[in-house]
Amino acid sequence: MSQLRNKLDELIAQTDLEVSELQRNQLVGYVEMLNKWNKAYNLTSVRDPEEMLVKHILDSIIVSTHLQGERFIDVGTGPGLPGIPLAIMCPDKHFHLLDSLGKRIRFIKQALHELKIENVMPIQSRVEEFQPEEKFDAVLSRAFASMVDMVSWCHHLPKAGTGLFLALKGQLPQGEIDELPEWCCVTDIKALNVPQLEGERHLVILSRKE
Repeated sequence: MSQLRNKLDELIAQTDLEVSELQRNQLVGYVEMLNKWNKAYNLTSVRDPEEMLVKHILDSIIVSTHLQGERFIDVGTGPGLPGIPLAIMCPDKHFHLLDSLGKRIRFIKQALHELKIENVMPIQSRVEEFQPEEKFDAVLSRAFASMVDMVSWCHHLPKAGTGLFLALKGQLPQGEIDELPEWCCVTDIKALNVPQLEGERHLVILSRKE
């Protein structure tokens, strides 16, 4: 058992998440790949693999219980966050991971191949230029700009009527909520408890007004 696997098990034990042996191995494998590639490609500012488990893996998978629907797009995914950890946790759902930088998409493709993840489609594109044939149940974003920018740039991606925007945030960004455009409203805010992570985390759920 690797040190990373022990640490992951310890973190998961502090949540209500059910994570299989395969999923745990894939999550650790992803961190090991991210750490290896990070030395050459600078994919994340987090350098310590154990810190990645808290700040990237737990911070992503804690949202898995809040995903309603089957088709999701992670915009500005970077090296695949939160998309790859969520895809590992939700093998019955489909995730499109969108980023404009080629090195990030190359890393994601390699991770999918090595970890045998089959429910992810990587896309290299600017979000405003991406025109999917089929819309999404929800648009996810974690390290994206403000929620105002998120809904403005991604307004064409959720399904009409039912599609949502899911913004992973730190402290509750009341200022951003106040600046949302007329057509968009907050339908729910979930306080997230991420073990060993300093500071607050929130999932802000937004939808289009009818």
